[in-house]
Amino acid sequence: LCLEPSLYTVKAVFILDNDGNRLLSKYYDPELYPSMKEQKNFELNVFNKTHKADNEIAFLEGMTIVYKSSIDLFFYVVGSAQENELMLMAVLNCLFESVSQMLRKNVEKRTLLDNMDGVFLVVDEIIDGGVILESDPQQVIEKVNYRVRDCVEEQISLCNELTVQLSDVTKVLQVSSF
Repeated sequence: LCLEPSLYTVKAVFILDNDGNRLLSKYYDPELYPSMKEQKNFELNVFNKTHKADNEIAFLEGMTIVYKSSIDLFFYVVGSAQENELMLMAVLNCLFESVSQMLRKNVEKRTLLDNMDGVFLVVDEIIDGGVILESDPQQVIEKVNYRVRDCVEEQISLCNELTVQLSDVTKVLQVSSF
């Protein structure tokens, strides 16, 4: 059996709390676990196997799983059984370091939930459809900050435009009331 090399190396990424509850998940192979119930069962199996272990890698259900914990969070990156663990570990480290920088080293459930939109942006900058795009946390943070700045600038521009229009309407109403 000869396996063709593939760019699609990541099957799933998920973050669980210290009770095994899903906080974030992205599955990139629609055939792997097609239903939410199957995904949550897989995540629970992974959590039960890994939450008390001191390892960084696990093999379960034909998948290679690399993971890392921080305070009350567990970060997981899943690949096929044939996947290179070092590549998966590079993705995991990039994800963890990027989230850590974004949360100012306060990687815990409460701050993660408060910044979930940014965490999704981080995941999307690292992986697209299972393809690894970036493994340098500095690059990821720069791109995410750039996207956030663009969004803020658009909101400020929109607010300024609305203020001008509101001012015009107010003038018209004042003139027409006389």
